[in-house]
Amino acid sequence: MEALRPVTRRTVVGGVAASAASLALPRLARAQSAARIVVVGGGFAGAACARALRQIDPKLGVTLIESNPTYTACPGSNEVIAGLRDIEAQQFGYDRIAASGITVVAQAATKIDAQARNLTLADGTSLTFDRLVLAPGIEVRFDALPGYDEAASRKMPHAWKAGEQTVLLRRQLEAMEDGGVVVLAVPANPMRCPPAPYERASLIAHYLKEKKPRSKVLILDAKDSFAQQKLFENAWKELYGGLIERISISQGGRVTSVDPSTNTIVTEFGDYKADVANVIPPQRAGRIAEIAGATDHTGWCPIDPSTFASKLVPNTHVIGDACLGGGIPKSASAASAQAKACAAAIASLLSGKTPETPRLAGFCYNIVAPDYAFSLAGIYQPKDDIFAEVEAAGTSPVDAPREQRAREAEAARQWFKTITGEAFG
Repeated sequence: MEALRPVTRRTVVGGVAASAASLALPRLARAQSAARIVVVGGGFAGAACARALRQIDPKLGVTLIESNPTYTACPGSNEVIAGLRDIEAQQFGYDRIAASGITVVAQAATKIDAQARNLTLADGTSLTFDRLVLAPGIEVRFDALPGYDEAASRKMPHAWKAGEQTVLLRRQLEAMEDGGVVVLAVPANPMRCPPAPYERASLIAHYLKEKKPRSKVLILDAKDSFAQQKLFENAWKELYGGLIERISISQGGRVTSVDPSTNTIVTEFGDYKADVANVIPPQRAGRIAEIAGATDHTGWCPIDPSTFASKLVPNTHVIGDACLGGGIPKSASAASAQAKACAAAIASLLSGKTPETPRLAGFCYNIVAPDYAFSLAGIYQPKDDIFAEVEAAGTSPVDAPREQRAREAEAARQWFKTITGEAFG
């Protein structure tokens, strides 16, 4: 396997963020060129995997199943909430994917028989496959927090799946009177994009500082510590003074229930009345993964990290947020890297070859103000049957000057253009 180039902000923005680009994509033998691969889920993982498979062999039969005609990206959605960008900037279609020769099916998958290599669509159509890739993202667990269900989310939005919920939270902030309290309820890991709640709190604070300076952000956290905590806390002190308060789990911050009728969030040590309540509940793999039998008792999908093959069902691979990835975070960058590595593994398996051991880079930007961001990168490889971080590829220094923070804010936006371009064309 070709060694991975050192990860820098320049190389990441240039496309190495997905890192599996460093994997040599094996060519399929002609006898295998008619193999049928079905990919379920059209987010960063599914779209990137489908495109990588076609790059390996244009004659490969690749079908992408996604019920939503428009994908709304989560990275950058916190800026929508803070009024720094429009929701339309987050939305991508599948026309260019279809133009590349991939069959795009705008329906939901409703049943999967992995043993028989058969998938059923919402209209009853049956598809057969040689290999199945599940990339369903996350499902919000409405059964995990007493008082919080789908109806409650329309008053206390989670906004953890970008789209209508993102816009709803934005409108609630706009409607709130100056002097109000915005409460963020943050669950324990594993969760999608672990640093994102703190980025969100930062950008909400930016909005309040500009528009409603007598207001406050309160974070109720089911964790004691979180990624890049010192960088966040330094930024909060520098930019927002006492506008943000965080209560950790050891201080009584774990949320135990909610009451949407009064916008009250209950913890082990007290109740908090919110003017705007952003309740982020626990999560699990997307529903179709459970239907396929690929989830275990955790609600996530255990995989062989060398091939992303499901440990529970045959002929199936799982990538992106849905899989139990060990130390690799649930993020768009990691999903894209897994997608390309999975495509390479599938090609090797179809050709009767042993897949090469993947070496993936994960990269995360956190924007805490329009001109202030920092980043974290890591290199991950299979170890003891899970992904483990084998190299810390770089993190922003705690004492960096504001000029560097501004450069990283611009780099974050360039990264977004790169990764969405790779996935959606």
